This record gives sequence, C-alpha cells and structure tokens, in this order.
Amino acid sequence: MTELYKNNQPVSRISISLPEELLRALDNMIDKRGFESRSQAICDMIAQQVDEHRKDIGDDIMTGTLNLVYDYSVLGLQKKLYDYQHVFVDEIISSLNVHLTHTNIMSVMILQGPAHKLKMIADKMTTLRGVITGKLLLSSIIIPPIHPMPSTE
Repeated sequence: MTELYKNNQPVSRISISLPEELLRALDNMIDKRGFESRSQAICDMIAQQVDEHRKDIGDDIMTGTLNLVYDYSVLGLQKKLYDYQHVFVDEIISSLNVHLTHTNIMSVMILQGPAHKLKMIADKMTTLRGVITGKLLLSSIIIPPIHPMPSTE
C-alpha cells in the first residue's frame, strides 16, 4: 500500500541521523509549534528551504505577498505605487491598504509570476522615498492561472 501525503502525493521514506542535542531541539520545536509528527515538521522545513532555493534561482513561477509600510504624506509616493501596480498588472493580483496612523499606511499586495520579476517589482517599490519598510515573501504554491490582460496594440 502506498502512503499519501498532502494533495494525494505519494510518500517516500528516508532515514536521517541527527546529533542528540539537535534532535531534542527539534522535538521541543515540534511540541511548541503543534506539528503532528517529526515527519510533518521536517517536510515543512524542507519545503521552506526548497522555496528559498527556487526564489534565489529566479525562474520559477511563485506566489507571494509584498508588505509595505509607507508615509502617506510624501508627495507623489502613492501615485508611484499605484503606477507600478498598473505597469505590473499581470503580476500584481490584488492589494489591500490599511491606514495605521494619520500618515502611515500598510499595503499588502498579492503577486504571482517569475521569482526574479517579483523581486524586481519589490525592489522598485521598497526603495521609493517614503517607504518605511518592505518585505517580499514568496511561496512555490501558486494560485490558479490568471489570464494576462489583452494587448492594446
């Protein structure tokens, strides 16, 4: 009988050796985070590392969020951010803005596309004058395909 993992994927068994101190630390983390098993925790950690590797390579299609906090009072900043959302309409799927204070806004954008392009978009936005902080978080799990906007040519 074949074991199945998430999404009915077949499972392969492997064996690893760990120093006892690292194993105790792993078990402690499993208890605190609420994983059901060592296998589940290790699968989660490996998946995160594979995502990091894919992000570094830059060609894989990935989904992510770009989280920005910016100063609303900086002239022209909001227009530049909206202009980028228009320019990259195929990659920026959605955005949500939350007013934190009278001048600070948090913007969360959902993106999908080649990792290198998403990193380029994040760099363009996070380096704008008036952006206080920005962070791009990517995952290899993608949303269903979205058709690009038709060409206006």
